[in-house]
Amino acid sequence: MAGRPAVPQVIWARPERTGRGPRPAFSRADIAAVAVRLADEGGLDAVSMRHVAAELGCGTMSLYNYVPRKEDLHELMVDAVGGEHELWEPSGDWRADLRRVAHQTRELMRRHPWLPRLMSPVYGFSPNALRFLEHCLACMDPLDAPYGTKLQLLALLNGCVTTYVANELATAERTRALPWSEEQENQVRIAYLGGQIASGAYPRMAAAFTQDAGPIDLEAVFAWMLDRVLDSFAP
Repeated sequence: MAGRPAVPQVIWARPERTGRGPRPAFSRADIAAVAVRLADEGGLDAVSMRHVAAELGCGTMSLYNYVPRKEDLHELMVDAVGGEHELWEPSGDWRADLRRVAHQTRELMRRHPWLPRLMSPVYGFSPNALRFLEHCLACMDPLDAPYGTKLQLLALLNGCVTTYVANELATAERTRALPWSEEQENQVRIAYLGGQIASGAYPRMAAAFTQDAGPIDLEAVFAWMLDRVLDSFAP
């Protein structure tokens, strides 16, 4: 395949376009913008080299001169949306700053529902990802801990946020596919669960529901999760 390297390469170490010829018709930013739009509109499965090439108005083989592999295209996409992160002057309160990071990441993933599927350390060293990582480490300057521990905290925080948002998105997708309302679904399930709990077969579950019968405040749960993660790294 034209443009594909014979040995492993990092897309960011490659020139914008390989080979001789006229000035490149597209930049990586152009290609990433099209791919992100397609993913936002139709999900990650809507992003193919053929589809992106068609949107750009070029042949699929020509696109490979810019982006050798689909995995490279994914990396461009992750970097592009990573540029949406706001980088602020650290406040001096590392916990407050990391909460802000977590909430911002959650909103980013909600805007781009395909993003949790591509959250991988492999894509963690793109230009925007490196700037964001440096910013997060700066936010943690007041935390008296080795950098290795700080990176562990960031990895755990990002993993928790990614998992939480993935569950939110999956729940929303399932709700959209229901042939009835979410309220009707919940009423039926709650009635069934109530009957099971009242049977006496699950005394611990019964005690748990007696202490807190809900409803569940998902925003409070997210805040609680963040606090538990941050508490575990506090001196």
